[in-house]
Amino acid sequence: MTAYNPPTALPRNILERSDVRTAIAAHDFGTVFRIARSEARISYSKIAAECDIKPERVGSLARGEGSVTTFDKIARIADALRIPGHLLGLAAREWEKSESSGRVHSTPARPNATKRDGDDTVRRREFFMASAGVGLAASLPELDQIDTGRRIGRSVPDQLRMRTARLRRLDDILGGGDTYRVYLGEYQATKRLIRNQSYTEETGRALLSVLAEQAQQAGWAAFDGGKDADASSLYEDSYQVAKDAGDTALAGNALAFLAYQKINGDRRAGVQTAERSCRTAGPDAPPGVRTLLYERLAWAYAVGGDADGTQQALNAAEAALSEDDGTRQPDWATWVDRNELQIMTGRCWTELRRPLRAVPVLEEALAHYDDAHARDKSLYLSWLADSYLSAGEVEQAASITGRALELSAGVASVRPRQRIRPTLQQLSAYRELPAVAEVLEMASS
Repeated sequence: MTAYNPPTALPRNILERSDVRTAIAAHDFGTVFRIARSEARISYSKIAAECDIKPERVGSLARGEGSVTTFDKIARIADALRIPGHLLGLAAREWEKSESSGRVHSTPARPNATKRDGDDTVRRREFFMASAGVGLAASLPELDQIDTGRRIGRSVPDQLRMRTARLRRLDDILGGGDTYRVYLGEYQATKRLIRNQSYTEETGRALLSVLAEQAQQAGWAAFDGGKDADASSLYEDSYQVAKDAGDTALAGNALAFLAYQKINGDRRAGVQTAERSCRTAGPDAPPGVRTLLYERLAWAYAVGGDADGTQQALNAAEAALSEDDGTRQPDWATWVDRNELQIMTGRCWTELRRPLRAVPVLEEALAHYDDAHARDKSLYLSWLADSYLSAGEVEQAASITGRALELSAGVASVRPRQRIRPTLQQLSAYRELPAVAEVLEMASS
């Protein structure tokens, strides 16, 4: 019996290249696929078959569209391309152990199915933390390489924007407490680049647009990590820079971030800022941007108690999402899809105390939401628990709150616990119920 060697295994000389290792560490599989085809003559169809990915999806990734974030799929790619686990933040793969010990296997290792509890959950969390660290260590030096000449060419803003998009993926799996310094460092480095080097007017506007995008990412991490003052300052800086760049979509998004932050204090100011964000971006903004801004406007209306305004904004978001005019969407808005809009819809109706509307959409959306996105899923579950409480379903609310607590454990974000705390206070009135007593004990431990 001979060891199985997939036809998509990367040659050693390619696997050892610094640019390939940087792409691997950052989970930029599109770049890896592209290099595999152009330099190792490994076709996209072979990659698709071995990685269990649709061929058109492989092509899209190679064009820089989308990303791979789930543990099982990344593990499958590692096995198909024979990428050693440590390069991805994974434990050594079975085939690596076989090669080092002389034992052979007739088929490649298959990752285990996802489990709700137990070793797999822990293994995934450790994987994401480790892979994020490896990716940063590998990718951060690139900006120093860009910052070597005194004259910046037209390609540099595109390089920085791609780099920003790659680092944004960390927010899928880590909280602001882990990412804030990274994102802030990127923002500050780009500011130095703009200040110290020369470029054409067109390149200067493109650099300012990237800077505005980086400020928003750093501001979001600050907000998520409980640094509200830093967040506000970064959002305001982003708005001004985006205006200077002539990027109305980013300017509108900066206002939407400010509205999201303000709504918890001054509801009227939050609503006004959210309305202004939609006007600033305007009707010509890409559909994904308008979807994002309208759903945030819906949230502002919901927190303000305006059910009619909420429904109108959700309708506008749905209409924008349904548009398919071929416009390339900015990376910072591509995460908004139909599932995310469903979640926002459920959140809004929860806030308006309409559990009969909220529960079905939240249940359906969260059924398709990966546990790897622990912070966001724990937050969204908290709204589902709230709706069940409003409907008088106390034990179901307790069960879902317990799940939210499990997911939020170890996440460097202040928001899940802030969201869960009021629900726990309401549940404490029913502590005689075993399900409630169990979740209250979990929360206190």
